[in-house]
Amino acid sequence: MTALAKNDAAPLVDVPTAPSFREATRLWAKIGLLSFGGPAGQIALMHKELVEERRWIGEERFLHALNYCMLLPGPEAQQLAVYIGWLLHRTAGGLVAGSLFVLPGALVMLGLSSFYMLYNDAPVVEALFFGVKAAVLAVVVEAVIRIGKRALKNRAMVAIAVAAFLAIYLVKLPFPLIVLAAGLIGWIGNRFAPRLFSGSAHGKGSVADIKGVVDLMFERGELGHTVPTRWHAARTIAIWLPLWLGPVALIALLAGPGSVWTQIGGFFSLMAVVTFGGAYAVLAYVAQAAVTSFDWLSPGQMVDGLGLAETTPGPLILVLQFVGFAAAYRHAGAITPLLAGSLGSALTLWATFVPCFFWIFLGAPYIEQLRQNKALAAALGAITAAVVGVIMNLALWFALHVVFGKVASVGWGVEVPVLSSLDWRAALLSVGAMVAMFRLKLGMLPTLAGSALGGLALQAL
Repeated sequence: MTALAKNDAAPLVDVPTAPSFREATRLWAKIGLLSFGGPAGQIALMHKELVEERRWIGEERFLHALNYCMLLPGPEAQQLAVYIGWLLHRTAGGLVAGSLFVLPGALVMLGLSSFYMLYNDAPVVEALFFGVKAAVLAVVVEAVIRIGKRALKNRAMVAIAVAAFLAIYLVKLPFPLIVLAAGLIGWIGNRFAPRLFSGSAHGKGSVADIKGVVDLMFERGELGHTVPTRWHAARTIAIWLPLWLGPVALIALLAGPGSVWTQIGGFFSLMAVVTFGGAYAVLAYVAQAAVTSFDWLSPGQMVDGLGLAETTPGPLILVLQFVGFAAAYRHAGAITPLLAGSLGSALTLWATFVPCFFWIFLGAPYIEQLRQNKALAAALGAITAAVVGVIMNLALWFALHVVFGKVASVGWGVEVPVLSSLDWRAALLSVGAMVAMFRLKLGMLPTLAGSALGGLALQAL
């Protein structure tokens, strides 16, 4: 919703107005239902809805919040939703935004996990997922292009993105190390070449120059909750740390140290602290621990769980929910397996996502006060450029494994597709999805639905 403003020297300009809590809730629910495509697609969706269409937040502040979320453990897209929800409507807004971002996908994942454990092989569902997965490839490619256009403002940012891509693709450097290196480059670069590492390359009148609702509210002094008080950190820790770890400790006390419930709560609470770089960065460790150390599920089931997570809305880290469900289902004890799996799923969600709210509510006020710090802005800008390179690597990995049945290593960590393993059905659906999104501008939901039906039709043929 916008209003018209006019002065003597300028023509009519539409000025965005602050959304009501109900209006914001409806939008967060919409984003939660449509947030396919992993973090790249989810961030692009939020940018389109919040920055471009509704102008609830300006481009620069959106990127500033995103840069902070990139530094945190856990799903950065969900944390970005919490951050913007908190900016608009305080703690209640952050809780609603973050919860609705996760809830639709969590409910879908619970249903799929139950169905998977009961039936294991459903050709119709498999065909639908096959089509959706091909469409998600188009969503990720579109998101990489969209984010790259915003973050890669000059040759220095492009060089950082390329270096990050090579570092993770060839050298296999861990994501936290890439983030640290990019931040240092931006920090140092701001001292010796500030024009490259600070400021904006956008032209006059670009989306970056347009202020959003949040920016205008800041100018009017209406966002007092973004100024940290003397006791903010202590109060936030005193509330959220017991809220996060209290149930986990209580379950461990009641069930005993060797129970599957204690293992689930402890393991995924640890993952909430070390999952830098999103789901893909931590999946190798989770898979090794879940399959080898805890014997929760088989290697094939772990791969299937990732496939389920890739085709549901919400953060890809929901694959951990599938692992928690499988662990409790297979070690149900005296209760029914489905009930045990549901409880294990809920415990995993709690240990995984409650910390996300904690990180945002703790640090966001301080990050807002540092927006004008040029050295920090340069460091965060370089980190965003590096993340573009990392997402490019994920998009390449996704493309190889969707369109081709096999890939081969040729040394130096380089994987190439085995051309004979080309899946013409996946390639056809992926090309069709890209045409639908890039050429026909059909949008995400129609593209996903059409691809799912296309997968079903090809399976029938």
